[in-house]
Amino acid sequence: MSLDSLKAAVPDFAKDLKLNLGSVIGNSGLPQQQLWGTVLSCAIAARSPRVLRELEPEAKAALSPEAYTAAKSAAAVMAMNNVFYRTRHLLSDPEYGTLRAGLRMNVIGNPGVEKVDFELWSLAVSAINGCGQCLDSHEQVLRKAGVDRETIQEAFKIASVIQAVAVTLDAEAALAAEAALAAE
Repeated sequence: MSLDSLKAAVPDFAKDLKLNLGSVIGNSGLPQQQLWGTVLSCAIAARSPRVLRELEPEAKAALSPEAYTAAKSAAAVMAMNNVFYRTRHLLSDPEYGTLRAGLRMNVIGNPGVEKVDFELWSLAVSAINGCGQCLDSHEQVLRKAGVDRETIQEAFKIASVIQAVAVTLDAEAALAAEAALAAE
């Protein structure tokens, strides 16, 4: 299980995704921990068992145990935060924005890795989950920490490609299963 086998699974009609997957991961300018933490957190957020099975072993090998856990934590806490904050933002009643969230998110304050890395992973997961408020918040923290726009864009490029590969492979698996049922 690997990036190469994942690329090989991408159908010919989605050749651009195959090429992009190779370039955003294989040619990334991000340091290894930022890269593979982004890959792992996005593979989890994409909700595709196949994508996660293919990418997780390489991420685990590239990350320290602390970074591996932190990347998984970023995906977990952002799964909650992205729904909560996106919903508050989308509701037309601004009073929801004044209410206390009352949700535990301690991992954000003490992720076990450099804060910048965790923020980058949280931003990438927020891109997949489509929470504009979380994207803005994490982008501002990263920019205040001196992270350039190119690095931030690199994270959401990875997110976009992993999400697209997940959607494509899951759709192909569903169509193949349906065809197999129809053939019985």
